[in-house]
Amino acid sequence: MTDKNSVLVLVDYQPTMIKSIASRDKTMIKSAVICAAKAARILKVPVVLSFINPQYNGDVFPEITTLFQDQEVFAREVPSFDAFEDEKTWNAVKKTGRKKIVVSGLWTSMCFTYTALHGLKEGYEVYGLIDAAGDSTPDAHKYGVKRMLQAGVVPITLESLVSEWMHDWDNPKSAELLEEVYSKYGAMIGLQ
Repeated sequence: MTDKNSVLVLVDYQPTMIKSIASRDKTMIKSAVICAAKAARILKVPVVLSFINPQYNGDVFPEITTLFQDQEVFAREVPSFDAFEDEKTWNAVKKTGRKKIVVSGLWTSMCFTYTALHGLKEGYEVYGLIDAAGDSTPDAHKYGVKRMLQAGVVPITLESLVSEWMHDWDNPKSAELLEEVYSKYGAMIGLQ
């Protein structure tokens, strides 16, 4: 996977959705997804943002949408747990022409899993950004992840994803990634 052959799909990163997370620390989840979005923007990886029921769940986190101000954020017209059942969301992914999908979302056992499984069914290579996801209980997260792995989703973490996209420290964007992603993520989760 590289920054040239993959697309990042973020599903349901909304205030009401994250309030119900009890499987992992909410701050770490939110930090991981924001940093993944920043890395994608820096490296020009296409990003597709999808969310559900904005009247109840709110809009996608502004820390993410402000990174992509000139881009449509898809409020799913189909109230499905599978974001790819929404025609606009799915067409945005297909339009990139990339065959490797990095996906993450809230909640792991529902929208994240069903969207990832749909990508596999369509013949895409799907990577699950695990540390940017969470669920209502530890078991819901754990078994959502297990279900995806059994189906063929490749697990990846934020640091692995950014490193794989960046490839090495000779990347001309490495200083910006170090400042905007690695150091900020470390600070956000209390490592610095």
